[in-house]
Amino acid sequence: METPSKKLKNSTMTHEEEEEMQHDISKLQDQMQQISLSQKETKNELEAMTNVKIDGIKRDMVVLNDGLKSDMEAMMNVKIEGLK
Repeated sequence: METPSKKLKNSTMTHEEEEEMQHDISKLQDQMQQISLSQKETKNELEAMTNVKIDGIKRDMVVLNDGLKSDMEAMMNVKIEGLK
């Protein structure tokens, strides 16, 4: 008993065209990987810069708070001395 043979579709692309297309696909995949890595690096840099900025703001707030506290204590001492 013979098995029916399937007819193969005739490719309209030449072997060279297929190789060129595979090369182009490979180049695009490499470019996508590079873009992805670049985006990750940019995200990490932005997060680091944001953290530095936030840390600076926190330090400024502590200094400002300490200064206000000292000023209020000094004013209270002046008022207390004035009442004596």
